[in-house]
Amino acid sequence: MKRTSRDIRTENRYDVLRHIIAESPVSRQQLATATGLSLATVATLVGELLDFGMLVEGGYEDSDGGRPRGLVAVNAAGGALIGVDVAETYIHVELFDLALTVLARADEELRPGERDAARLVGRIAAAVADVVERSAVAADRVLGVGVSMPGQVDREGGVSVYAANWNWHDVPLLDLLAEHLPYPLHLDNPLRASTVAEQWFGAARGRDDAIVVNLGTGVGAGLALGGALHRGVTNSAGEWGHTTLVLDGRLCHCGNHGCVETYVGAPAIMRTLGELSPDSPLLHPDDQTATIEALGGALADGDPVAAQVVRETARYLGAALADLVNLLNPEVIVVSSWVATALGEPLLVEVREAVARRALRRPFASVEIVLCPIPSNPVSLGAATFALEGSLATMKSKHHRTPAAGGGRVSAS
Repeated sequence: MKRTSRDIRTENRYDVLRHIIAESPVSRQQLATATGLSLATVATLVGELLDFGMLVEGGYEDSDGGRPRGLVAVNAAGGALIGVDVAETYIHVELFDLALTVLARADEELRPGERDAARLVGRIAAAVADVVERSAVAADRVLGVGVSMPGQVDREGGVSVYAANWNWHDVPLLDLLAEHLPYPLHLDNPLRASTVAEQWFGAARGRDDAIVVNLGTGVGAGLALGGALHRGVTNSAGEWGHTTLVLDGRLCHCGNHGCVETYVGAPAIMRTLGELSPDSPLLHPDDQTATIEALGGALADGDPVAAQVVRETARYLGAALADLVNLLNPEVIVVSSWVATALGEPLLVEVREAVARRALRRPFASVEIVLCPIPSNPVSLGAATFALEGSLATMKSKHHRTPAAGGGRVSAS
């Protein structure tokens, strides 16, 4: 799709604001260097962001004997953003100020098999209302809500196109949410959300080519190529979890056999544990979260069964990551999400060794493989940036912050 001048202006606003949030306070000259935009363009964009109330003047800095340079800083109180991380086992919602500092959190646990769309929408809406109430932020200060949904999504149409673990097909998620929430809504998936979070605040910051691997119930890979988020033609790039790892292997929810997800996702790790030690006390057959957390604790205690499960998981994960290393030649691979957090460094040590055995020597020598360093939830953080991008696309002045007439549903972020 051809980019319009409005698209380019929104991208430039977003890029300037991103650098200000990361480096605040900062001079216009520093912003021009960091973004590659001309000083005149930066000055215009900063003026707009000041008018929107997103920035404030931040004093002056010396400039090697010349005129002092004016600094600008993010106006943390200039608005609020909400990021929603919906996974197969939980809903996690965070409300941020404009400096992307968390002001309130809410969590909802999802039971296995809980997949009714209307019920799920109601629980998302309730959690969003909860963080707004707990933060004491006025509703009209909320610039938007970014919602991350697993699987393939149509971000422009606001539709969950396909969520394999729930057997969802073409669920009009944002239209359903707009019946409950009065805010502008923006949809994407956790691969894109976590990748943006890593670009802003994590291990992908300053890296042109990065891969963010999400290990949870489902598995996928967010891609940043040439410094930009890579979405693909239908916003489906990154479905690496549904690439074939083992011919005629384990049956996957997507209908194929031997997908990466069937060997390294949380249910797959549970299956491996059950095959290696059917009577293991670490195995909670109906609770993947409890099982993975028990494995993580047992690893720290030197349990041999836990070590064997992680070694076997890392063998498959390393082979699948080696394919990404050879194919995309990234600077960094970030291993993220709750399974990676629970299994931690012991998993990463085994994974690095497995990748080294299978990747080509030259691309492997140039890649770092690290755990996500972001201390908060990277998916809800990234989802909030989608709401920020959407607000920048629609704002015309600091007085135009009201939701679209007739409800909270808006077009693509």
